[in-house]
Amino acid sequence: MDSRAILAELPRLRRYARAMLGDRAAADDLVQDTLERAWSRIAQWRAGSDLRAWLFGIMHNLRVDQLRRNGLPTTSLDEEEVAEVPVRPTQSDSLEVMDLESALRQLPDEQREVLLLVALEEMSYADIAASLGIPIGTVMSRLSRGRERLRVVMDGRQPSANLRVVR
Repeated sequence: MDSRAILAELPRLRRYARAMLGDRAAADDLVQDTLERAWSRIAQWRAGSDLRAWLFGIMHNLRVDQLRRNGLPTTSLDEEEVAEVPVRPTQSDSLEVMDLESALRQLPDEQREVLLLVALEEMSYADIAASLGIPIGTVMSRLSRGRERLRVVMDGRQPSANLRVVR
């Protein structure tokens, strides 16, 4: 394994972690933990397989471990830590990006993960399924539900439970 291959994936790992967590410091910690675990388990990586999917799988598993370990999520209130959100120079665009970020936070973690991996990281369904350890059908289902819920939230409607009586 060439260390340059892992370093080449670093920007993608950081981008995904920041989009997922919304906190730069927590995202950087998650990326560092991912790299540490990858290096310590480098013998488990199969040559010829997709390194990116393997790294994202490690990151996903670490995030699940963090959620199980921690209770409620916390947000830093330091004024110096302002989230860097790329926006065009108009105020309405900035508000739209903030609305999108808020809408993404309202999605369940499972849907947000898949949506970000498809839209932000441009990963294939097969790679996402391998990374998250779920079937491809589950990836497609979570993506579909996540997109629909995101549309509902962005339109300002309340998400409703689509429950039917089955006899």
